[in-house]
Amino acid sequence: MLRHEFRPGRLVAGVVFTVVGVLYAGDAGGRWETPWFVVVPVVVGGLVLAGATGAVSRSLHRRREPARATPGAGSETAS
Repeated sequence: MLRHEFRPGRLVAGVVFTVVGVLYAGDAGGRWETPWFVVVPVVVGGLVLAGATGAVSRSLHRRREPARATPGAGSETAS
């Protein structure tokens, strides 16, 4: 049983920020040089992709989920 709901948008955002961290770590370690302006499109593109993934996931989840009755709805009596 899952402990929490799976959110693919957060997964995508986490992967993107991990990639940015690896880029900076490689630059700090002297493995390669990463210009500062490379990270901006990666972060912005990753956030856009994460937002789109989350929106699609949410729309699919809402479509599959049956309509829930609110507590007390329909239990009111006409006076």
